[in-house]
Amino acid sequence: MLEIRDIAKTYPTAQGPLAVLRGVSLDLAGGTSLALTGESGSGKSTLLHLAAGLEKADSGHIAIDGAPVTGLDDAGRARLRRETVGIVFQQFNLIPSLDVGRNLAFQARLAGRADPDWQAVLAERLGLAPLLARYPEQLSGGQQQRVAIGRALAARPRLILADEPTGNLDEATGDAVLDLLLALVAESGAALLMVTHSARLAARLDARAHLHAGRIGAEPVA
Repeated sequence: MLEIRDIAKTYPTAQGPLAVLRGVSLDLAGGTSLALTGESGSGKSTLLHLAAGLEKADSGHIAIDGAPVTGLDDAGRARLRRETVGIVFQQFNLIPSLDVGRNLAFQARLAGRADPDWQAVLAERLGLAPLLARYPEQLSGGQQQRVAIGRALAARPRLILADEPTGNLDEATGDAVLDLLLALVAESGAALLMVTHSARLAARLDARAHLHAGRIGAEPVA
């Protein structure tokens, strides 16, 4: 489902070029999950952004479901995110003028896959059913995170990219959210790539990859 080959990414800084990724490669099959771990600044979020087409790599190759991501123009990358990839950011990125119900449905509507029954299931399983008429400013951080997760799942994406999706949730809710993510992977054949600092949560996924100094290494999760 996801193929990453020899990806490199460097950013300019006042002190000179900063190499964030230095030839990273990994594979993720449909119906499986991978925890991406590593210290802060090791390039985990950058790798997710490249896989989602939010940024361009300096070199290397990324493909999703056999279709190349590297080389796509802006419109092609936007279509990829709309139709194939579900993204859960560390920042919630909810639309303040839409209530919870419409935020949940937003990406699915863009993809032409609006399904009120599936949306109702997500709302119930994420504990959002009583909150559908509220607006983002009326929600706690944890509630906003659950809306963001539901929005990503509502379009039934083939690839889910999640950047610390349970970081703003208590342990019980975080476990329930991960249960839902893993259930979608099992039920739909989607693939899940999840950045996490939690060894406990990482251990629940099918495999782990550890980023250190811009490279994939064999270090275990701390």
